Amino acid sequence: MWREAALEVFPEAEFRSPAQVAALADAEHRLGRELPAELRQLLIESNGLIGPTAVDAVWPVEQIVEHNLLFRSDSSFAELYMPFNALLFFGDNGGGDQFAFVQTPRRPDIFVWEHETDSRRWAARDLRDYLDRSLAKGCENWYQ
Repeated sequence: MWREAALEVFPEAEFRSPAQVAALADAEHRLGRELPAELRQLLIESNGLIGPTAVDAVWPVEQIVEHNLLFRSDSSFAELYMPFNALLFFGDNGGGDQFAFVQTPRRPDIFVWEHETDSRRWAARDLRDYLDRSLAKGCENWYQ
């Protein structure tokens, strides 16, 4: 389902091997929360998704874990930015801005975190909408 959805928008999308269910369970344990159902299903189909200009539209599960744990635990981030606990980062734009599900309160919306300003803004209504917007050709700054 997710491969087909991505290919409809961006036929050159690249996919990784599927994530193992055990790796997803380990990720949820390490993060202390469940992955959103649609993200979990995408990762089972492809452990990450590479879009236009070789950008990781969706990171592999291990990168999701590493980035989220770093953002929640790095003391220098705590001094520079608002807390990240309400977000679950899963992809980026290749230039520093990152995309996240809102986890508190849990909802399907995708927000963009702009690293220069620490702003967090709505970007898409769900993962399908995110893929439609982020993978469309000629839409490098689709969320601005």
